[in-house]
Amino acid sequence: MGLKMEIKPLIPSEKIQARIAELSGQIQKDMGGKRLTVVGVLKGSFIFMADLVRQLQIPVTCDFLRMASYDSAGRSTGATRLEFDLTQPIEGKDVLLVEDIVDAGLTASYLLKHLKDKGPRSVKLCALLHKPVDQVRLPIDYLGFEIPNVYVVGFGMDLDGEYRSLPYIAGVVQK
Repeated sequence: MGLKMEIKPLIPSEKIQARIAELSGQIQKDMGGKRLTVVGVLKGSFIFMADLVRQLQIPVTCDFLRMASYDSAGRSTGATRLEFDLTQPIEGKDVLLVEDIVDAGLTASYLLKHLKDKGPRSVKLCALLHKPVDQVRLPIDYLGFEIPNVYVVGFGMDLDGEYRSLPYIAGVVQK
């Protein structure tokens, strides 16, 4: 007998879009018209990143990388591994790392160091969500929402590959 799951809406689409507009405004202001390289962490950040870069009114290039740090049940394994790296050099560039969620902080910490080792002018972190369960405390330069310690899906985030297409963020509750 498998566990029953219930998907409970947590953050509605309208609230997410309003916050993305605020974040993009702050990023533009901070960049002062300079070119920005936006790096999304696949797969969870792709919807957030797409909506964010569409709002930016500064020159933007995009790239992606992919990490693995969760098991199939969505639990952090405590280890991170890079599965797919950038396709373009970032040396001397201003870089914005876009994450769907920062919880333990292990993935973001690893990626910030990885990107800084490539010699960019600057690297900042933008996360749609933050859970206050950090093992590694990181400064998040641009944060969408602080959420309780629940597993979330939607807006690009998944549970075993499902629910990414939800236009809102939902908590997964065991019944």
